Amino acid sequence: MKKIIAVIAIALTFTLTGNAQDTMTSKATTVSLEQTKGVFTQTELTLTEGDYIFEIANNNVGHQVGFVLVPKGADASKPENHIQTAYVTKAVENNTKERSKVTKLTKGEYVYFCPLNPTPQYTLTVK
Repeated sequence: MKKIIAVIAIALTFTLTGNAQDTMTSKATTVSLEQTKGVFTQTELTLTEGDYIFEIANNNVGHQVGFVLVPKGADASKPENHIQTAYVTKAVENNTKERSKVTKLTKGEYVYFCPLNPTPQYTLTVK
């Protein structure tokens, strides 16, 4: 009997945790960005403060791509300056899409780029 209660308690915990994560995700706005060879097709973005998920599409680049977001003025070559929640959860394979975790953006300027493609740095402004 104790084992059954323990299993039910664990299952309930996982269910509630999963639902909490779904609730967080549903309040975030998805920003879709596309990469082709050496560039993002969106060269600048303007957003309002809030929670975002970045969806990155690899449009026939021919190899994996990624996504890096950094506050403007920070050294983008240093990973400690990257907003790690904005990373895609895994490298984006050719002709597929991947998403980041929920990323909270506050007012200011940021730059985004892909070191795997590689692309120039583009401006993202949050008002």
